[in-house]
Amino acid sequence: MPRFDLILILDWSAAGSPRRGADSIWLGSDRAEASNPDTRRRAWKQLGCTLSRAGKQGLRVLLGADFAFGHPAGLAAAITGRPDALALWDHLAGLHQDDDRNRSNYRDLAAAMNRRLGQPVFWGNGRKDQIPDLPRLCPPPHPDLPAHRVTEIAPPRGARPKSPFQLAGAGCVGAQSLTGIPWLNRLRQRPGRAVWPFQPWDQAQVVLAEVYPSMIAPELRTAQGFLCRDAAQVTMLAKALRHLDDRDRLVPMLAPDPRITDLAAEGQILGFGHEAELRTAARAVLAAGQGPRP
Repeated sequence: MPRFDLILILDWSAAGSPRRGADSIWLGSDRAEASNPDTRRRAWKQLGCTLSRAGKQGLRVLLGADFAFGHPAGLAAAITGRPDALALWDHLAGLHQDDDRNRSNYRDLAAAMNRRLGQPVFWGNGRKDQIPDLPRLCPPPHPDLPAHRVTEIAPPRGARPKSPFQLAGAGCVGAQSLTGIPWLNRLRQRPGRAVWPFQPWDQAQVVLAEVYPSMIAPELRTAQGFLCRDAAQVTMLAKALRHLDDRDRLVPMLAPDPRITDLAAEGQILGFGHEAELRTAARAVLAAGQGPRP
């Protein structure tokens, strides 16, 4: 029996101004075409409305977001005094500023955490102006903090996520995490919502989970009829997860992977350890003609 009635996939953006199209925010669904809000504030409002409607209809929702929910073990404890990722969520939510024109202070937050650590781990300043304590290039390894989480380096060969400490450059995820976590932290505050794998999720009406659409990159390359790759990946991943859930194969992917020794700090990408099965589901979606629009 399917665990979720509605599956949503959110492709986030740390853009500094309103943007649509490629490299912007896309919200995909297993039952509708993807939408493309032009700012983070509008995306949050749209998500809130969608989840509110789902709640009134009694629907169970899985919301997957394409950015890191956790950071390498040790960061949360060093910054907040608590060793769990959700403590860092609260910390970032209390300091992050993001206006209706997509202007964010996430670089300042990264620089402040670097100062707190005494040695920088966040890097990648994409602005022309120099930002104190935020190096442009990757700094030397920190003696106490690894650069990557287990869920980023253990998958089989192929596309791998960048370190959440990298804020600029092709394929980076750090800026998306620092801007996305504060907004999701607001969503999680309401009753009946849980962040996997940090909180018990079995009885939650809405489950938030980290996803990485590039796990199905080969299948995405064959999907056609979408406005851009971002639109394709949120739709294809939502439908692949729907395919799995309809066959009782999604819930096993929500089990903690034993390779991750500090799950509370680092989190886990949904599908980690199940990459082959996820790709098989994506191929089934394509074969059934459910992926690209005609």
